[in-house]
Amino acid sequence: MLVLSRKEGEVIKIDRDITVTITRIEGSRVRIAIDAPSYRRILRGELQDREEAEVATSAGR
Repeated sequence: MLVLSRKEGEVIKIDRDITVTITRIEGSRVRIAIDAPSYRRILRGELQDREEAEVATSAGR
């Protein structure tokens, strides 16, 4: 895992086609903007976990 420190307005580049920008920092909350091609699927971690659990449950039926 790579851990970075960033300030508002700073950018993180992932490969050539994904840009993550820190748009706002308020207390313990950070707002980010992700610019990526439409073929890249981007999910919050809890949504991906829920989706995987649903797939595992339906496969076990």
